[in-house]
Amino acid sequence: MKRSAWRYLWTSVDIRKKLLITLSLLILYRFAANIPVPGINRDVIASIFQQQGAASSLLGVFDLLSGGTLSNFSILAMGVYPYITAQIIIQLLIPIIPSLERRMQENPKEGRKLMEKWTVLLTIPMGALSALGQIQLFNQLTTGGSILNYQFGFTGANLLPTLTTLISMIGGTMLGIWLGELISEYGVPNQGLSLIIFAGIVSRIPVNLYRLIVSGQSVAILFTLMAAILAVTIFAIIFVQQGRRNVPVLFPGRRVGSRMSMPVRSNLPLMINMAGMIPLIFAQTILSLPAILAQFFINSKTEWLANFASVMQRTFSPTSIWYIVIYFLFVLLLTFFYTEVLFEQQNYGDSLKRQGAQIPGVVRGAATERYLSKVQRRITLVGALFLAVVATLPYVLQIALPLNIGSNLFLVSASGLIIVVGVVRDTFNIIETELKLHGYDESLIKG
Repeated sequence: MKRSAWRYLWTSVDIRKKLLITLSLLILYRFAANIPVPGINRDVIASIFQQQGAASSLLGVFDLLSGGTLSNFSILAMGVYPYITAQIIIQLLIPIIPSLERRMQENPKEGRKLMEKWTVLLTIPMGALSALGQIQLFNQLTTGGSILNYQFGFTGANLLPTLTTLISMIGGTMLGIWLGELISEYGVPNQGLSLIIFAGIVSRIPVNLYRLIVSGQSVAILFTLMAAILAVTIFAIIFVQQGRRNVPVLFPGRRVGSRMSMPVRSNLPLMINMAGMIPLIFAQTILSLPAILAQFFINSKTEWLANFASVMQRTFSPTSIWYIVIYFLFVLLLTFFYTEVLFEQQNYGDSLKRQGAQIPGVVRGAATERYLSKVQRRITLVGALFLAVVATLPYVLQIALPLNIGSNLFLVSASGLIIVVGVVRDTFNIIETELKLHGYDESLIKG
């Protein structure tokens, strides 16, 4: 039956066209990922990624979101990270700015268009700041010299090469966003940026597999352990991501001619993990900053400042127990915070009230909003604990196992694994929907 499903999938001209367009654009993106930024010294870049510590952990987060392009500092070194950052900023501003919040409530469709417009505009300055920050950060992490083959600056003969470097990096980000939009429009619907990041994450798996093989340990034992950990983790990710709390809702009956139909009973699904993997990125970025800042003062002539910087580096190193504990707590707190922000934007209380719907036993309006908010916080505890465990598990394995392979057993980072599983699941559901729309039997898909 599976053969029939794939045969029908490929037989449908429209679906086949979308899949081929998606694949072609992803290949184009991976090709562009190998085009270097003008003036970059790749040998110095490679030496930075071989370092250990909080800085390498933060660079690993950026490398994940850039689809593995930061490690070779290509024109796509920032990936779509500035766009994601702009999206998060706009989402956080909506509850703060009354006019934006009112626009989203009155006309959600026009509100989304306005959000998209401002997100793209905000991406350009965010890309410029990110490019400047990356170059300065890399220069600070070098043991000597610079990652550039020229003196970075905006004066004299350095102005033109500096602008060329920045414009090429910003242009690479906009190229990635544009390819993602093309995939969403002409390829797999609404999956463009997700597939862009997904392609970069998956492209790094062969490298991690090679590291496991050449680690000098029993390959059979390593692969068995890796398969067991991945199977349990992926099952947990799917289970939690699909988890819903169905709140019963009673919709009023409709008048049909001279008769009034009976009230309709339905459910309002509340997601256990509404925040996705955003809290992981925020938490890891925040926790990496103290150690990165500390290294600027580690050689200070002031004794107490140098000692304090040394303690900060040890505490916020990914190999520290304290780092794991603080990371766990940060993921919990940020999951609740980001879920609260997203939940308030839904405005379920007013939305249900306008439709005349009511939760049995709960008064419409503000009381409904408070009740749903209370339910959402309770189920978010499960999602937050899940995210915290998945986020810290690679670090726990790295410390617990006697071999220096613990984190590589995941093949990708915790955030990357959540992205991969989520994108595969969403893409499968979209393809399944496309097959249904083209009149193919659902049983052929489920096989």
